[in-house]
Amino acid sequence: MIVKKTPEQIERMAASGAIQARCLRMLRSKCHPGVTTADLDAAAERFITAQGAEASFKGYRGFPGSICASPNSMVVHGIPGAYELKRGDIVSLDVGVTKDGWVADAAITVPVGPITPQARELLDVTKEALIAGAREARPHNHLGDVSAAVQRQVESRGLSIIRSLVGHGIGRDMHEDPQIPNYGEPGRGPQLEPGMVLAIEPMVNAGGPEVRVGDDNWAVYSADGSLAAHFEFTVAVTEDGPRVLTPWHEE
Repeated sequence: MIVKKTPEQIERMAASGAIQARCLRMLRSKCHPGVTTADLDAAAERFITAQGAEASFKGYRGFPGSICASPNSMVVHGIPGAYELKRGDIVSLDVGVTKDGWVADAAITVPVGPITPQARELLDVTKEALIAGAREARPHNHLGDVSAAVQRQVESRGLSIIRSLVGHGIGRDMHEDPQIPNYGEPGRGPQLEPGMVLAIEPMVNAGGPEVRVGDDNWAVYSADGSLAAHFEFTVAVTEDGPRVLTPWHEE
């Protein structure tokens, strides 16, 4: 069952999303060689707490970090730790913020200094796919329109959608219905209505689509060791069209 939110509830989610977006922009500015993913985690926790909010991920299903920090071939769910960022790395930063009981969730993948043309294309295409999917989050469209838009953008550039990982509904809980695959057919799935709020999150490999789970049972890697990218918005379906509640793309 997809739980629709009232306009007032969407505003509360937007308040969480504003904190989340500022946190991601702050973390992006700290991604320099020699910085550890634990350093980023600590900075995020300090920032979120200072805003009177909570890091949604900390303790969620036993996850030990305040953020997920996933470098290079790690797609998602990286536990922050001793890994030091290196020049030429890419690192995916996924942050959830809860304020007054409402959750916002978003992610970016950040270059650490100059990166290869292949890595730059991966980041650009994955971000473009997110924007393409978000544009379809409007009344009378179907969930399949969102999924198909993401898939078209990625596969037209020769990159691979990770089919075993999906986006999700979001609200008072981090994960609500519906699941949102990053592939599909236009016109299929539930019809979108005002008040639905979706966490749209393309996860893309530069190589094949297969993934594997690491020894810690959290981190997910590309199976072939190719670079991976992850971008995410929390998006509300409104009468006026899609509204991004986590506007990390706005400077």
